[in-house]
Amino acid sequence: MNNKLIVSPSPHVHSGDSIEKNMYGVLIALMPAFLVALYLFRIDALKITALSILFCVVSEYLIARFIMKREPSVLDGSAIITGVLLAFNVPSNLPVWILALGALFSIGVVKMSFGGLGNNIFNPAIAGRIFLLISFPAQMTTWPTPAVGVATDATTSATVLSNLRFQPEALPALKEMFLGFEGGSIGEMSALALLLGLAYLLWKKIITWHIPVSILLSVAIFTGILYAFDPVPMNNPLIHLFSGGLMLGAVFMATDYVTSPMTRSGMLIYGTGIGLITVCIRLWGAYPEGVSFAILLMNAFTPLINNYTTPKRFGEVVKNG
Repeated sequence: MNNKLIVSPSPHVHSGDSIEKNMYGVLIALMPAFLVALYLFRIDALKITALSILFCVVSEYLIARFIMKREPSVLDGSAIITGVLLAFNVPSNLPVWILALGALFSIGVVKMSFGGLGNNIFNPAIAGRIFLLISFPAQMTTWPTPAVGVATDATTSATVLSNLRFQPEALPALKEMFLGFEGGSIGEMSALALLLGLAYLLWKKIITWHIPVSILLSVAIFTGILYAFDPVPMNNPLIHLFSGGLMLGAVFMATDYVTSPMTRSGMLIYGTGIGLITVCIRLWGAYPEGVSFAILLMNAFTPLINNYTTPKRFGEVVKNG
């Protein structure tokens, strides 16, 4: 018996693809958003992204090698993606030591403590962002003004969602929201750049349309219904679609292979839940943004969704009661 059946944890990729190929495909899809970040935040965007990747890769290597006593698998690309997504979810002026804590929490607590890639139940980058937001709210909500043509090292600005709640008269034009010239996290600035990344992921069949479309559609429909009854900026669907971390979360974080449902029907339920929870937090919650909390909450429901949407095996006896 030379051929052995190897059982490994998710993500399970069939056909000629591999985990490494798909992970690096996601990195390619993130390039438009990264280029926008470089244009808007200059060297700060490069510094935060590079250091976040370094902290995540080193954390995973050291934990795997010296604590878990196994061969590190940092070259599969998952730690790099976690580093990029964590960087994309923080301000460009975040202190380096806070970023290092976020990377250690994302990799050490959320990913490696569960056994590594395929075993974590929450998205590491999302959990890391929420950890930093709760632990360091002032630093995580200080947004440098994007440097369009000039350097703006010391000035800060409010995000669109903050203005939507507290100063709706100060909202920018929809075109500016779509292109990304307002304050915010490094990677959430341009909806256009993130949609280009979505197009690449769909073209390469790295993800399917079910999760991102169900998230965006549920947000548009829910806010559209509210807007029909009360046409104020707070309920405008386009403002919600083009602002905050909705696009980044819908395209790159909610679609994580490990923490999202396996079936198409499950993906639609999962995405719809994220969209509805996001709108509820944005409109009535304590935080202006709710995408991260919505994804983390639906991550917890993923096993239950899989359980109820996975087709029964042919001939399986279903026990009642």
